[in-house]
This record gives sequence, structure tokens and C-alpha cells, in this order.
Amino acid sequence: MSDAPDVEFDDRGLVPVIAQDAGTGDVLMLAYANHEALERTRETDRAHYYSRSRGQLWEKGATSGHTQSVREIRVDCDGDTLLYLVDQEGGACHTGHRTCFYRTVEGEHVGREEFDPDDVYD
Repeated sequence: MSDAPDVEFDDRGLVPVIAQDAGTGDVLMLAYANHEALERTRETDRAHYYSRSRGQLWEKGATSGHTQSVREIRVDCDGDTLLYLVDQEGGACHTGHRTCFYRTVEGEHVGREEFDPDDVYD
């Protein structure tokens, strides 16, 4: 797989990635990718990210089964943010919601729950 020359990784070797539902246009989540995560995503057409808290690569849905099949990867005008256009299986958020953006600043819940996280995660 060839390098992605237009992608500008930060000083930690990361780039923000926005996952957007390719069918509905819903913004599902924001995560980060390093070189390896981006290359794995490109090779497999399944979303891979880099966990800053765990310091490791992860494939979306490997634990929960709520996978993201990547249709297309776009890079923004500055080259410092990626957009994964995905087909989301189940909820995208670890809280059980369809999207991580399920509440307003005022605290109102506006999104729907897809699953009970206690049933999925240890």
C-alpha cells in the first residue's frame, strides 16, 4: 500500500479522523489514526484507529461487533484531518448510542441507543 502523501500527522504521529455514515450523512465519531492505522484501514476497508489512552492500534468493532466498513477516505484541505465515509454496523459509540454526538451542550439527549454497553464490554 502506498503512503498517503497529502496527510499531515502531528508531532505524536497522529491525525484526527471523523467517521461519517456514508448513507445518512450522520457524524458518528471522532478518533485518531497513526500511519499504521491508516494503512490497515486502506488495506482492509475496515476502520482502524489509534487509541491515545491505551497507546495501541484498534479495529472498530473488534470487541463489540459494531464495525465500520470504509467506503472512502478523504483528506481535508490542510491535510491534517481525515474523513472516513463508512457503513456502520450497530452503534458507533461505546455508550451504546448510534453516534457519539447524542446530546446537546445543554445536556438534552437527542440520539438513540443501539445497544446496552454492559452486554458488550467487560
